[in-house]
Amino acid sequence: MQNIEVAWIFVELADLLELKGEDFFKIRAYRRAARAIANLDTPLEELKQRGLVGKIPGIGKAIEAKIKEIIETGKLSKHQELLREIPPGVLEIKKLPGIGPNRARILHRELGVTGLDELAQAAKERRVRVLKGFSAKMEWEILNGIGMMRNRHDRVLLSVARELAEELTEFIKILPGVRQVAVAGSTRRWKETVGDLDLVIAAEEAEALLNALATHPRVKEIIDRQEKRLRVYTWWGLAVDFQVVPPGEFLYCLHRSTGSKGHYQRLQEIAEEQGLQLNHHGMGKQGEAPILLNTEEEIYSSLGMNYVAPELRENQREVEAALKGDLPQLIQVGDIRGDLHIHTTWSDSAMDLQEVVKRCREKGYSYAAITDHSQSLKIANGLDCHRLEQQHRMIEEMNREFDDFTLLTGVEMDILPNGDLDYPDEILEPMDVVIASVHTGFKQNRRDMTRRICRAMENEHVDMIAHMTGRLLGRRGPYELDVEALLEMAAKTATVLEINASPDRLDLSDRHAKAAKEAGAKLCINTDAHDLRRLDEMVYGVAQARRAWLTPEDVINTLEIEKLREVLR
Repeated sequence: MQNIEVAWIFVELADLLELKGEDFFKIRAYRRAARAIANLDTPLEELKQRGLVGKIPGIGKAIEAKIKEIIETGKLSKHQELLREIPPGVLEIKKLPGIGPNRARILHRELGVTGLDELAQAAKERRVRVLKGFSAKMEWEILNGIGMMRNRHDRVLLSVARELAEELTEFIKILPGVRQVAVAGSTRRWKETVGDLDLVIAAEEAEALLNALATHPRVKEIIDRQEKRLRVYTWWGLAVDFQVVPPGEFLYCLHRSTGSKGHYQRLQEIAEEQGLQLNHHGMGKQGEAPILLNTEEEIYSSLGMNYVAPELRENQREVEAALKGDLPQLIQVGDIRGDLHIHTTWSDSAMDLQEVVKRCREKGYSYAAITDHSQSLKIANGLDCHRLEQQHRMIEEMNREFDDFTLLTGVEMDILPNGDLDYPDEILEPMDVVIASVHTGFKQNRRDMTRRICRAMENEHVDMIAHMTGRLLGRRGPYELDVEALLEMAAKTATVLEINASPDRLDLSDRHAKAAKEAGAKLCINTDAHDLRRLDEMVYGVAQARRAWLTPEDVINTLEIEKLREVLR
């Protein structure tokens, strides 16, 4: 029995115990044992014969006995007992993207679901969103995840690809002989959807490594197997390409596998003009040893150009800009000082005000805006004028407790189908942040929808337009809009345009965000968070902004609070 097969039994044993809500320390011990076993160079059977199983770091007497039982019988009685006790469908639920054992336990315990069909029905009936820690958006994620597990998809959301990439890279890092591993391809370029996941691995020997990867629980079927390459199809509906290369070629292979085909071809042309050859083996003069380089920055500097960040490697004239030294200093996550689009339990979120403040302060923000839904959006428990004023009084009281953080009052207000706003001006005037957005009447024609959003921009109290085109990736296309006219109106009225960081929106697109900058409009990157996990999705919005060539100066929530207030005023 291979070491990795024993390790997987301990991984699943830990998951099963977590599904039951059992002791945290026991669960952690089994996970540590799995990592230690996967990282062994020597077969466990040989260690058992030599009496050395108990010498493995992190393996105590109880786990040693379980390892011996697995080696002797091919299975573990405790593991088998739990498999019989826990419905098989619950094990399928825990495999969904973003769920895991803890959330699967809550869904099983609170809703009584025992499989994907029952969970899908509960989500459609909107019974998931009412559970603590869940939200309306998570319901949609669950339905989307079930669809991915059951069907092959041409493309998946970037967030799904990155979650799977993180899980796989953490596993690969503990395998014997692995020097380095990195995500490449469109996932590393942070494209909004991904066709397949590319992982580059530096190791001297490939066979045992690829054997271990072929047995990973996420693998549904093997598409292709070569000497140093493995292509598989996963249960999440995404193909994964594992490429193993010698450590000396890792940098060059990662670089080649990251950029678009057009970007890499342009670099090869420039290298050729300088008498050099650039490929996945290295860079240097023909017939000579490759130039010894340690970073991708050095590849670009060796070609006489500025470093091109992965997000820009799309053959959109970034090479020409790099040659001239004209690339912008792209915005980074650390530049963000606050999130200006957050929902709470006052409307349809899983977070209360205190939880929002705590998490935002943990993230190092100096401010955050509470922007719950407005009164016409009944389905989201939108706030009428009285409740809105109550909430804002509470926020003002909370602000007296802080000397290093500001909670801004606000609202995400519906732009009604006729172009009217959901509140009168006297309600909007005292707010810190007024966001306007479309949530109904999606099928209006291009002229009417454009006029509808333009009217909102013309109102002096509207600070920002959220998710302007209304798209939901893989679910709903954008509205019929004259985007160019809206960008010009935003610049004219000084209305800020949002880059919604939610991975199922990423609206504005990178193309529209770049055009907004060129039109003279300001932008803001927000999460539109409805639960604590969503507050961590700012990184997706920043990546979208980087793909749009944006700098910190283009984005208002990089400003200190006083300067932000000036912009909003």
